Amino acid sequence: MSLQRQDRETPEQKEQSVEPEHLNLGMPVNIMVEGSNRQADPVPSKRLRMDTDLNPILTEFLTKCDDFQLFQLTQFYRDRLEQAIKEGVDGLSSLLTYERIFNGQEHRKVTELVEKGNRADSSKLLLNLVMEKGSRARRVMWESFVKMRHGVPKLDKILKEIQELGSDPFGYMNITEGLPELPSNLKDVQQKHKETLRVQTETLRVNTILIKEKVKIFQLVDRYAELTVISTVRDRTLVEHELLARGRDHEEWREKDLQRELEKIRPDQLFQSSFSQRKSKSGSSAAVSGVPGIGKTTMVQKIVYDWATGKIYPHFQFVFSFKFRDLNTINCRISLRNLIRDQYPYFGNVLGELWKNRERLLFIFDGLDEFKGSIDFAENTEPPSMCTDPESWCEVSDIVYSLIQHKLLPGCSVLVTSRPTALHLLEKAGISVWAEILGFNHEEQKEYFNKFFEDQTVAAAVFKHVEESKILYTMCYNPSYCWILGLSLGPFFTQRDRKQQQVPKTITQLYSYYIYNILKNHGREIENPRDVLLKLGEMAFTGVSEKKIVFRNADLIKYNLQPSQFLSGFLMELLERDDSVQSVVYTFPHLTIQEFVAALAQFLTPAPGDIGKLLSEAHSKEDGRFEIFLRFVSGLASAQAAWPLEEILGRFSHQTTCGVIDWVKAKVEGQIGNTEIETSKRNLLNTFHYLFESQNKTLTQNTVGSVETLTFSELRLTPIDCAVLSHVIGLCDTVKHLDLRECSIQCKGLQQLISVLHKCQELSWRTASTSCGSPLPIPRLSYNNLGDSGVEVLSAALKNPDCKIQKLRLDNNTLTDHCAEDLTTALNTNQSLTNLNLSNNKLGDSGVKLLSEALRNPDCKIQKLCLRDVTLTDSCAKALSSALSINQSLTDLNLGNNNLGDSGAKLLSAALRNPDCKIQRLRLNDNSLTDSSAEDLASAVCTNQSLTDLDLNMNKLGDSGMKLLSAALQNPDCKIERLDLGQNGLTDLCAEDLAAFSTNQSLISLNLNSNSFTDQSVPALCHLIQTCRSLEQIVLVSNRFSPNGKRQLESLQEFRPRLCVTCEYSNLAT
Repeated sequence: MSLQRQDRETPEQKEQSVEPEHLNLGMPVNIMVEGSNRQADPVPSKRLRMDTDLNPILTEFLTKCDDFQLFQLTQFYRDRLEQAIKEGVDGLSSLLTYERIFNGQEHRKVTELVEKGNRADSSKLLLNLVMEKGSRARRVMWESFVKMRHGVPKLDKILKEIQELGSDPFGYMNITEGLPELPSNLKDVQQKHKETLRVQTETLRVNTILIKEKVKIFQLVDRYAELTVISTVRDRTLVEHELLARGRDHEEWREKDLQRELEKIRPDQLFQSSFSQRKSKSGSSAAVSGVPGIGKTTMVQKIVYDWATGKIYPHFQFVFSFKFRDLNTINCRISLRNLIRDQYPYFGNVLGELWKNRERLLFIFDGLDEFKGSIDFAENTEPPSMCTDPESWCEVSDIVYSLIQHKLLPGCSVLVTSRPTALHLLEKAGISVWAEILGFNHEEQKEYFNKFFEDQTVAAAVFKHVEESKILYTMCYNPSYCWILGLSLGPFFTQRDRKQQQVPKTITQLYSYYIYNILKNHGREIENPRDVLLKLGEMAFTGVSEKKIVFRNADLIKYNLQPSQFLSGFLMELLERDDSVQSVVYTFPHLTIQEFVAALAQFLTPAPGDIGKLLSEAHSKEDGRFEIFLRFVSGLASAQAAWPLEEILGRFSHQTTCGVIDWVKAKVEGQIGNTEIETSKRNLLNTFHYLFESQNKTLTQNTVGSVETLTFSELRLTPIDCAVLSHVIGLCDTVKHLDLRECSIQCKGLQQLISVLHKCQELSWRTASTSCGSPLPIPRLSYNNLGDSGVEVLSAALKNPDCKIQKLRLDNNTLTDHCAEDLTTALNTNQSLTNLNLSNNKLGDSGVKLLSEALRNPDCKIQKLCLRDVTLTDSCAKALSSALSINQSLTDLNLGNNNLGDSGAKLLSAALRNPDCKIQRLRLNDNSLTDSSAEDLASAVCTNQSLTDLDLNMNKLGDSGMKLLSAALQNPDCKIERLDLGQNGLTDLCAEDLAAFSTNQSLISLNLNSNSFTDQSVPALCHLIQTCRSLEQIVLVSNRFSPNGKRQLESLQEFRPRLCVTCEYSNLAT
């Protein structure tokens, strides 16, 4: 473990000689979280959950580390630690303050940044302070990391990596030590290589729609916008269009997982950093994934440029970058030597020298999804011939395969980029680092438009329009899509003759204007643009069908497109030329442009076939390759999207337009009542997207206008999905049931729906089961993480005078008392809502006190209110009791799974005794009630004339409490029909009190499960069952009856019809 430090001591080591005070690692630690009254020397006031079962390997490792090694460890992981501790930085600061590392002022500085929402700055400040304070501070910090690791996932990941490195991880951290220097005879070659790469990569070519300047050249450093890259890859198997699959969960991953588990990784950290800890000397490999247009190739360009200019990866002496689309042109065997010399001829005969320093080599292969060769590392596939000699002649695929496997030039590093569709090929490749480009966040998108437009006023206007349209905003994480938006929307904000009301509002309209702008600028350069676009569209459609995005001269010839004329005309903006190596290839600037041109061709053909059949075949592809195409076809059937193009291309085929409308209509009618499984729900949602793109109000109203139920439960909905759903519901009459349970819509999605929610009677429902097995409609908007801000939005719908919402379920939505005021205001004015479920939130006593104010309002119409598990205590019981005493509508109240206690039950019982109380069903299960509250409850049961259903399950009433309730049930004024006394610690001692229930004439159902009755109670129970004529069901499961006792009790069912006696779970009615 010890390192030879010699003169490598840090400055603070010379100044400090304090021995580290090791914490007692086996004991829990009290962590202080300061309130408003902060002091210089804080006292721990709140316990932070810590890991007390510490990993002995990590503990021993930290103990053996000397001061310089901890300094080295902190420096090596510093960037990742800044990310990792963000979520727990305030707790960590409290721990360091408790250990006298920070003083009160320093702790306040850290926590103030947290309170302002600047967690990133807070974590940076904390690390700076620790590094300034020296070795003891670093030691205590790392020991604190071990304690709090399980509460901070990113931190836990780092510690696991350190543990997996074994007893001496520092050899890996000294990555530049021991590597040979560049021989003098190679320095000139390296300089030539760097200069060549710099020239190749220093500029960006950006297409425009201007006739005078078709391509603009920008400096890479001026135009490049940073992308967010995460150090993992999402699902590698896609079941829908990859742009939609990534776009669907883009915001959730950015906002949620980047905070908790996913780590951001910079391109310069893909190799020789803490992310790329290789376990052997064979080499390191990285795979970077991203959807089309996300910036993979531009990122590779930036990596090469930064290396060539000396900004990153100084330990790599040579970097070789290849595009898979170029490798496709090599149709013969070749050696790695010749592959490099073909692209970089100035290497001459010096490559043999490079092979000796293979650890200093980086190979980059861009665009695996475009490669025609066979590269598949799966165990069940035949591996290619292994290439182990850079001088040997092999297939290109064998060379690439062997480099990635580190069989060729073991020790070198390899970077591969790919679309998600080809990631499965690398599953078994032993990749050291997996990363995915998430694309732009909100600020990065804004930065892109500011760079795109020279006029910042135009940039601001375009971005504002995009922001306000969730439909257009949905794919703005993708740089290529931002480019299309800029080209299409720019003229509306720069040309005076463009009317603002015509600005595109759908994806199809946007792309229609994109093509229109090109035609407008370049249409004169070709005699028959309609014919050329038809042929191009046919080629594009074949590409979509075959998942092909790269086209060659042979493809153009096949579709009668003349390359020379084609490339010299306006189609330069539709088909880009790439002639970097041996031959010319063409691609559309973005996959969605290819899909749009394919859709457009369907309306240009002079002899349209059966469009319905073609669309059905495309829709049947389960991998979603045609999903965007189908949306474009649906959109082009609308006049709004068609007329700009018809101005130049001529009228679209009326037969095709009618056929598309008929197909969409048939799809809606076939799917609207069939949403039982996830695939069916997804299909219906996609069809709603077709309706939205079509902007055909008549079609929507005819197909969906009279629908009563829409079910999308457990289907994740993005804000754009919610916007589409809002559009459809807005054209409906009244939707009785809208099921959005567990759709993860969050507040952003709810904002898209707010304008139409008032039209729904039940915001959602699901099919549950009663004890008799009959379906029971239950409204649910639960498990959507709406938060308090979501309730603020929803309250606006409830206050709408036209609101028809009757049932609303908001359980499990991370609500707190902060939303109670909005809810109270809404309930005071709403005239339709009768059923409200707020269970499993954190409303607390203060929140329920505010709700009680609404319940006291005579205009409040709530009949059923569920407040189960909302962290209530007896502090709110007085307010609730006051409301129950005067409320004339509430009949069903669920207060289960709280902590009201006996004092709370006493106050509620007083309300139940009030003759104006209308409560019929009351649930007080799991509320810490004892026999002390039984007398008050018994008194209420005797006098209340409306209460028929009382749930006291999971309390501690005991035999003495049972005795008091028994007396109440014998009272002829008692109206109780259903009583739940399960799990109440009842024994044989109260059996005779139970038998006295026989005089009750109203009791229908009695639950006594999970108590401690034995065969001693069987005679008393038999007497009760036989003599209580109203009793229809008694549940006795999980007691202590013998088999004979159970048989004796259940045999009584034979003597009275409809009587159900249950002693076994297997016999319990479902």
